[in-house]
Amino acid sequence: MASGGDGGRTGAAASGGLAVCVFCASSSKIDRVHVDLAADVGAELARRGHSLVSGGAQVSCMGAVARAARAGGARTVGVIPEGLVSVEISDEDNDELVVTADMRARKGEMDRRSDAFLVLPGGIGTLEELFEVWTARVLGMHAKPVVILDPTGVYEPLRELMTGLAEQGFARPKIFDAIGWTASVEEAFDLLERSQPRIEATPEDYAEAEL
Repeated sequence: MASGGDGGRTGAAASGGLAVCVFCASSSKIDRVHVDLAADVGAELARRGHSLVSGGAQVSCMGAVARAARAGGARTVGVIPEGLVSVEISDEDNDELVVTADMRARKGEMDRRSDAFLVLPGGIGTLEELFEVWTARVLGMHAKPVVILDPTGVYEPLRELMTGLAEQGFARPKIFDAIGWTASVEEAFDLLERSQPRIEATPEDYAEAEL
């Protein structure tokens, strides 16, 4: 395990794969099915020759995805805030463990090191991470793929909420052009590997603050 930054991608470039950032739960109270899903994601990531960027914890889904990725031979990078090292229990087995000053720095570091984002079921922390990269993609600030993997329907109320917001004019329909939504691990990676066009934001997007 090494600490610090490498100034760019996590090492996926050596194998031609992507540096995939996985946002997921660190809670120990969730159903085992979600932890198993994270492990399946880590195994598939490794099988396809990608590397992992995650939240750097060894508990729950965070730990499961990293352990499975390493078991398959993938490089893993964990990024964890200093204040959560003892709370989430940092995963010292990562090939690289980056300790940041706070949550904002954590998200920025994960973003910088990633080529694509995969979102698994999670709580408010996962939702915060999702909305940040989703919003930036809608506004044309990056063209990295963003995919939600939700085989058990945890995020169905979210999809309904966002559809309703678009129907009422609070959000533009193109928010759904900026994200993939699937129940299949294999399809999730197919979507991540697909080249994504940059979404061009219009002046109205900013003037009306509609995403």
